[in-house]
Amino acid sequence: MILKGSQRSGAKALADHLMNDRDNDFVTCLDLRGFSTDELHGALAEMHAISKATQCKKFMFSLSLNPPQDHVGTEEEFLDAAARIEQALGLQGQPRAIVVHEKENRRHAHVVWSRIDVDELKAIHLGRFKLALRDLSRDLFLDHGWELPDGLATFGNKSPLNFTLEEWQQAKRQGLDPREIKQAFQQAWERCDSQIGFKNALEDRGYFLARGDRRVNRP
Repeated sequence: MILKGSQRSGAKALADHLMNDRDNDFVTCLDLRGFSTDELHGALAEMHAISKATQCKKFMFSLSLNPPQDHVGTEEEFLDAAARIEQALGLQGQPRAIVVHEKENRRHAHVVWSRIDVDELKAIHLGRFKLALRDLSRDLFLDHGWELPDGLATFGNKSPLNFTLEEWQQAKRQGLDPREIKQAFQQAWERCDSQIGFKNALEDRGYFLARGDRRVNRP
């Protein structure tokens, strides 16, 4: 899933946007956790009220979850992704709302967490959350077997033969996920109709078949 998040204020405006049924065929409030109300406007208003005991202005963390274009996201997938995200960002157990939008047989979801720790009465620091979301998004694509978009593939599916020194050093530090290597081989096989085409497609991605080995099997 493509994950895009931001720290923000504006509880009522966000609730209005998330419950907008004019631009969506269906709007479902999938989950409300940690609130005394069972409707979204009241839930986000509670987040705002609690934040007033702190100096935090951007008291919410709002996130959109978008599955690939050819996949209809399920409630289970959205709930699993939300759980993994809050684990990575230190938002476990925080008040949370999940809203699912459906339009033209496509679904995406929005999750809103309160950033305010009610025990400490201070905002939870999210650090470099954009990098964390990028890594989580990549893991979700690979875990579900979805084709990685260039923006999430290692260096945008660029061949290591064309790496800059900085990219090469970063690649050495990170290593390559075996799932991504497997996906690269599968994509090369599916898109080519000959052994030579398969070999060329792999070489474009920086993979070379050993000389003398004429066996080409499906990954």
